[in-house]
Amino acid sequence: MREIPFTVIRGFCMGAADIVPGVSGGTIALVFGIYRRLITSVRDGSSAVGRLLKGDVPGARQALGDIEWTFVIPLGVGIGVALLTLASIIEDLLHNHAEAMAGLFMGLVAGSIVVAWGLLEERDLPRLLVGLGVGVTVFLLLGLRSGTTEESLGSVSNPALWAYFAAGAVAICAMILPGISGSFILVMLGMYGPVLSAVSDRDLVVVAVVGLGAVVGLGLFSQVLHWALEHHYNTVMAALIGLMLGSLRVLWPWPDGVDSTVLGAPDKATGTAVALAVVGFAVVVAIDWIARRTGTTDHDEEVAELQS
Repeated sequence: MREIPFTVIRGFCMGAADIVPGVSGGTIALVFGIYRRLITSVRDGSSAVGRLLKGDVPGARQALGDIEWTFVIPLGVGIGVALLTLASIIEDLLHNHAEAMAGLFMGLVAGSIVVAWGLLEERDLPRLLVGLGVGVTVFLLLGLRSGTTEESLGSVSNPALWAYFAAGAVAICAMILPGISGSFILVMLGMYGPVLSAVSDRDLVVVAVVGLGAVVGLGLFSQVLHWALEHHYNTVMAALIGLMLGSLRVLWPWPDGVDSTVLGAPDKATGTAVALAVVGFAVVVAIDWIARRTGTTDHDEEVAELQS
């Protein structure tokens, strides 16, 4: 029971991260050493839904019993509280202090990369090449679009229902991947505006289709990711580190903070941005160090179980 308050705090940090383009709750899960438990919980939940749809009520009940509810519920509470209380605050800060806030989040992600690298059991050349390869690929792909907002990228006009389904299936995967947020995926697909409009207009058919796509996508992806972590832990972790490394392009403070993927020379708020980047980096490394010293992280248990 003593772990519940820590889990709520972890969820709060994950929710705060999901608000920012280029930062994912999965990044925070890695830092706090709860990534395996998150993936396992999502997988168990998807298994329960799948069995229920097949009419296997006893199997669904068993799968629900396998879910670590004392972990999932506090984590969900923390995420929900963060989204409700911090969304407008962070959005205002990103708008009014774009460069400084981008510097802070860049430091947080850079610190997360260092922490995640420490989780690797095999820090060899193949893993280094995987991380660098994924990082360079993501970095270049992000450069194909000049911005991260709906205003800079535009949106799909009158998308079909299958497009909403696909958008939900793809975007939800970002929830359990470090590096890129689900909202940014929707922006990249040109579906952020249509999905947001459907929610605002209470278009229940479209919302249901997006939700169905999210359930299907999350269920399938969590199964695949869980298997990959069990059988190819170091390679998958190196790829996840690469995702975070490539996402730093979105967080480069200049010229427009997280609203741009263009790389410009420092021109304003340079001192503040650099200082906050250092602070963000130090905070993540310090949190990891404290968690290891106090036993409130599951890093060692995750690695041992996944490598066994």
